[in-house]
Amino acid sequence: MISHNAARDLPIAIVGGGFSGTLLAINLLRYGVKVALIERNSAQLAKGVAFGTRRPEHLLNVRASNMSAFPDDAKHFARWMDFADADEANRFVPRLTYGTYLRELLVEALAKAGPDAQVIDGEACSVDFGDGAAHVRLADGDVVDCRAVVLALGNFPPAPHGVLEGLPGHLYSPDPWDRSAIEGLAALDHVLVVGSGLTAADVVLSLESSGFGGKVTVLSRRGLKPLAHAESGPVVVPISDPDLRGADLVRAVRRRAEEIGWRGAVDALRPHTQNIWRRHSTAAQARFLRHLRPYWDIHRHRLAPSVAQRLEAMESAGRLQYVAGKLCGADEAGGQAVVHYRPRGQDGIEAIAVDRVFNCAGPDGDLRRVEAPVLTHLLEAGHVRGDVHGLGVDVDHLGRVRDAAGNAQDRLLAVGPITKGEAWEIVAVPDIRRQVWGLARFLADEHWVGGEGL
Repeated sequence: MISHNAARDLPIAIVGGGFSGTLLAINLLRYGVKVALIERNSAQLAKGVAFGTRRPEHLLNVRASNMSAFPDDAKHFARWMDFADADEANRFVPRLTYGTYLRELLVEALAKAGPDAQVIDGEACSVDFGDGAAHVRLADGDVVDCRAVVLALGNFPPAPHGVLEGLPGHLYSPDPWDRSAIEGLAALDHVLVVGSGLTAADVVLSLESSGFGGKVTVLSRRGLKPLAHAESGPVVVPISDPDLRGADLVRAVRRRAEEIGWRGAVDALRPHTQNIWRRHSTAAQARFLRHLRPYWDIHRHRLAPSVAQRLEAMESAGRLQYVAGKLCGADEAGGQAVVHYRPRGQDGIEAIAVDRVFNCAGPDGDLRRVEAPVLTHLLEAGHVRGDVHGLGVDVDHLGRVRDAAGNAQDRLLAVGPITKGEAWEIVAVPDIRRQVWGLARFLADEHWVGGEGL
């Protein structure tokens, strides 16, 4: 058994070097905690999928004024950008610029930490617990001894769509973040995008910027399209944490929206959204996901105004169409994908022939389908289970992962979008930076080493 003092001398191992893992590492190093940051794709280190994009048309969906990496220094990013006034801080900058910001922060933190920080280029395959420590085994056989492991795996790729999986590869792109997915499409006439959220908007913009001059049809169950931020920054009137629940809360938000506008009504809820989610029962949360989630998403997760304008211009020109319907089947015919769907509110089936189909239906939450060896091992060993809604990993409010029996573990934790089932709103920078800041303080507590139960 490793002694208390020896355990404290071990690093915290963070599996995943995207936004969540990088920011947690930076915060831990600020507190003097040793860190081993493990990332299998060096190109995504300190960037992840979202901020690792190379495409300048992919803008942040949050104003620069609210994109500081640190909750205790709200203007940090604006200073880094050298924005001198409010108009500049009101801008939506390219995500690749934000990726550069994150990487510089990590390099600076590593330089200051010296031997207390490791960045490991490798894939974590398994985690064993014993002797008062955790041991992460990498694909090359190396083992990282640590006092705790934090899973920071980011968003998973979209869930496989049974209707589309039979299409050949040249007609179907299951992962919209695959950089090769939009190559060589300039000469095509018609593309179908399944799903209408922010990822779908990214794909449409990338197609247009790559020279695609044809038509894009966006198909989703309700035919909703993302709404846009206002041109100028919001003036949010703070409200106390609303004690209402369910339908009463929805009615109150609608009334408030009529008074001050929907953006103000939704933005005022932001500091309280996680608490509101946690107060609702599992059944009530499930009803929200089933009936209200698509409407919440388009009001809460918005487009930069310039992005919305580009999409509207494509709509006006007849090159972009949003369709509401349910996918029923797909097959290949005449070198195209023929996709069958049932229009919303109708009984009949319609068909559309397209040259390429993109799956933008949102990240998969089924842990059994995720291609991450370390997660597969932890599932099989009973150290991890999915949350009740199938959104990601089951954790408690501190981020401690629950095992198969429902017990929270001190040596295995998780941060970022994979903890959505517990926090709901945990995909945007402002939410994740608060989460990792709190977790870093918890792990840095001089009395915390990790439980002895694993």
